[in-house]
Amino acid sequence: MAPSEILWRRLDVPGHDACRLEETAVGWRLAGMTVFLHESAPAQLAYEVVCDRAWRTLQGHVRGWVGARAIDVSISRSPAGAWSRDGAAVPGLEGCEDLDFGFTPATNVFQLRRLALAPGQARDCPVAWLDDNARTLTLLPQRYERRSELTYWYQSPTNDYAALLELTPAGFARVYPGLWQQEDEGTS
Repeated sequence: MAPSEILWRRLDVPGHDACRLEETAVGWRLAGMTVFLHESAPAQLAYEVVCDRAWRTLQGHVRGWVGARAIDVSISRSPAGAWSRDGAAVPGLEGCEDLDFGFTPATNVFQLRRLALAPGQARDCPVAWLDDNARTLTLLPQRYERRSELTYWYQSPTNDYAALLELTPAGFARVYPGLWQQEDEGTS
């Protein structure tokens, strides 16, 4: 599979995100960078997530800054499903197969690809969620319902968010209502 790239514009605050998804020898690698305004301060975060062939997270990394605070976070998931952040165990995430970064729409591609729902099917998909300013790794309940070939109804009750996601053929959210929108329609 050829690599897929996308560029988003953030809708709720000034910002952009660019990422690339590519196949590797062990599965998949997503790498990108986002720049945005967080609580009146500029933020810049480079991120990477590596998944196995079944789209289950193996590891992730975020490096950059939010305002004056430096960020350097490493996350891993063991084959048995145990999560750690910077080498320290994070309990309560054992049922999660996906890592979701709250500051980018990029990581939803893993859940969507792994679930591979047919139109009309729905499924709960709890994730290990790194919040918007990369401070905490917690359980985030999510639900996806596939409405058509390129649309999913998405719900995140903890964040009081629900919307119809419009996807690109590569599986990225083209439109993430109120939060993100693909900037250049020429990308995949």
